Amino acid sequence: MRRYIKAIILVGIGVVIAFPLFSVFYYTMVRTSTPQFCASCHEIQFAYNTWKTSTHVNNPQGFVADCMDCHLPAPHDTFNFFYSKTAHGIKDIVIHFMGGEYDHQKARDNAYASFKNEQCQKCHRNILYIPDKRGAMLAHRDVLYARPSYEKRCVDCHKNLVHNASALYQYKQFRSTYRGLGL
Repeated sequence: MRRYIKAIILVGIGVVIAFPLFSVFYYTMVRTSTPQFCASCHEIQFAYNTWKTSTHVNNPQGFVADCMDCHLPAPHDTFNFFYSKTAHGIKDIVIHFMGGEYDHQKARDNAYASFKNEQCQKCHRNILYIPDKRGAMLAHRDVLYARPSYEKRCVDCHKNLVHNASALYQYKQFRSTYRGLGL
């Protein structure tokens, strides 16, 4: 009987300690996983502003791909996700507080070099069926079913979709279209 009581007490202590720790950890991860949080550092402000005006935010379908969708592995790969998120955050914090020069072009090149096709395919799943675009369908087939010695990445062709400086930014230009349709 004492064994069961000890077990119940240990489980109770575990729950009392684990639940608040998990809650704080989860809350912190959710709060630090927004584009607005990323933009709280002035070094990332340029990337945030150019992202807001890109097709990853402004598109007729109304979908939004945020920072984590492209720059981090899928959350279901838990260890790799948390490791990458922490590494990105620490790197940016060190640059911010050490007063180092943040080179946007170098950061962009490093990001593109690290992108894997799976990151794009989290959102772009049905890329083999594009009506009236046979060339795109054939190019996507070469990416999805690449020969072992021939690796092609999504960003080889789609490199300049996001984070481009522009003289004129059109933020949410598709919003009025949907309001007129009653959507």
